[in-house]
Amino acid sequence: MSFEAAIARALPGIPRSASPVDQIAYARDLWPRHHLAVTEGRIAEHRPGMIVWPSSTAEVAQVVRFCADEGLPLVPFGAGSGVCGGVLPDERTVVLDLKRLSRRRSLDREAPSVEVEAGALGIRFEEELNAEGFTLGHFPSSILCSTVGGWVAARSAGQCSGLYGKIEDMVASLECVVGRGEIVRFDRRARGPDLTPLLIGSEGVLGVVTAATLRLHPAPPARAFAAFSFPSVEAGWDAMRAMFQAGLRPAVSRLYDPFDSFMARLGAVRRQRAHAGAADESSEGAAARGRGARGARGPGAGAAVLRGLLRAPGLLNQIVDGVGSRVLRGATLILIFEGTARASADDLARAAAIAERGGARPLGEEPARHWLAHRYSVSYRQAPVFMAGAFSDTMEVAAPWSRLDGLYRAVRGALGRHVFVMAHLSHAYPDGCSIYFTFAGSAPSVAAAEAKYDAAWRAALDAAIDAGGTLSHHHGVGRSKAPRLGAELGLGADVIHALRGVFDPAGVMNPGNLLPREGSSAARRPLPPPPAAPVLDGDSMLVHAAGAARLGEIERALEQRGLTLAIDFGATSPELTVDAWIAAGAPGAPDPWSDPVDHLVAGFTARLASGAELAVRPAPRRAVGPDLFALFLGVGGRVGAITSAHLRAHGASRPRALPTALPRQPSLRDDEAAWLDAVVSAARDVR
Repeated sequence: MSFEAAIARALPGIPRSASPVDQIAYARDLWPRHHLAVTEGRIAEHRPGMIVWPSSTAEVAQVVRFCADEGLPLVPFGAGSGVCGGVLPDERTVVLDLKRLSRRRSLDREAPSVEVEAGALGIRFEEELNAEGFTLGHFPSSILCSTVGGWVAARSAGQCSGLYGKIEDMVASLECVVGRGEIVRFDRRARGPDLTPLLIGSEGVLGVVTAATLRLHPAPPARAFAAFSFPSVEAGWDAMRAMFQAGLRPAVSRLYDPFDSFMARLGAVRRQRAHAGAADESSEGAAARGRGARGARGPGAGAAVLRGLLRAPGLLNQIVDGVGSRVLRGATLILIFEGTARASADDLARAAAIAERGGARPLGEEPARHWLAHRYSVSYRQAPVFMAGAFSDTMEVAAPWSRLDGLYRAVRGALGRHVFVMAHLSHAYPDGCSIYFTFAGSAPSVAAAEAKYDAAWRAALDAAIDAGGTLSHHHGVGRSKAPRLGAELGLGADVIHALRGVFDPAGVMNPGNLLPREGSSAARRPLPPPPAAPVLDGDSMLVHAAGAARLGEIERALEQRGLTLAIDFGATSPELTVDAWIAAGAPGAPDPWSDPVDHLVAGFTARLASGAELAVRPAPRRAVGPDLFALFLGVGGRVGAITSAHLRAHGASRPRALPTALPRQPSLRDDEAAWLDAVVSAARDVR
């Protein structure tokens, strides 16, 4: 029986296609390396065998069971907007397009929360919520072409993460199809055990997200806007750090390096001139000038100049560095606060005072208002670069504040040897920040461009690891970063392999994505011993303490610096060790729903029950697969013991709480307990 006939027989009621047009459309995501092949006409590579469009969770389960029984690779597909090579099928692959699962199942106005299916398109979903008086608060640049399921699978961040957090902070429960077609629901528990962090960010290798219950907020009644120019990007991020550590939570805080700021100003001038000249120019004249600019045979002279400049990126980067902030007029910080009119204005006034103490010059509201009006335009800026015969891409990394300068310089330097580089900081937290690098390059041929592209990525990923950063803050891993996942997670990559054995025993879920094929054995190094006494990273407001350290001991050490763990010691004993406290679910810790921007533990080391050692380096947020801290929080030490942890230290100023009536500790159902037992059994034995 043919491939197509077997699927038709097994899935008779589910729409499907193996047409060449559909095969090409579903052959890839938006990984820029794919675009290089397309510019050369190589569009026939990686075509899937079949695309199916289920309309319900039950039909998704049918497809998963069929693929598991037949050993056919299965790739969940949202809107295809991923940029890391998460989609790369072959002729035996079944692509599972979820866009027919787009219904809003329920809206709870009291919590408030919404249950929505995974195929809901981002912008339409948000507009429907706005019409009801709510917002999710999640605005990725890809919102016009991404889905709820894709956000969850890739551990997405939105442009308003400074107030509402990332997608993992919005999930109250998940419905998934895993294994051999089992339909499961996992509820979030603030004190654990909580299996949702293992599915969030799993990029389709553990199962298929079919629906999510998400926290909502009232639509903001007011916004306050401001922009500032700083003498350097370092001065700008020092101000951002001070704002977040002072308890401020701007919905948007975006800092552009001097060259990026210069280009934004140049674009504004061009827009003003174009607007001024529009009244005096006929459409016929504009069309004629457009033809002259493009030429009769494509992009024209401008493209040739661009390609030439980008073939000498080292010189171009040196020129930009040489003219410096003084000539380029500094780095630009955009701030937008949301909430009531009074609260937004008050918070903006506090932020402005911090900025001005840091040497900033106020630029007024217009740059921030303009950014908001054009917030999604960035998604459409790559195509002209590729049409001009060059290439471009982005890389988002993150680190604690104390390591941010080293990360910025290391990654920028590594990329700069191969491509032209710009950067901005777009997701800040009390303990650290992400850096979003944009780069472009050119080469005489597509093969040479692919080689340059690959060399730039290898150098940048190695630089990020060596500088103590995480490989991804919100784009995920896909295939582009998978070879270096073991270098960041070490044994953690093997733990994720073990989790896959639990959730996908047939091994059909998006094989080749996220996980390095060789595991982590080549990257393992002996872990340093836990600190003998608590060590404070004052820049990042993190305290590194041994798992055997007592909470009271850490609290007393912090009090000498005017800081606190912010634990309610009426709910827990100061005599508990860090390990025992985490195993019990961190009783008395700050409520994660009240300040979704913050987190409890930035990084940790652990000794599994097998004796093997696991290390997750400190980072403000990461998108490198499942959150392995979920294996320890509230799990009673069944997987292993925490040997050290980077805990959040807090100052006197606390953020405004975001209220919600969502339950913090839903009861653990029997089916969840069974999955937890299977996860514990697999993870604890990893060696």
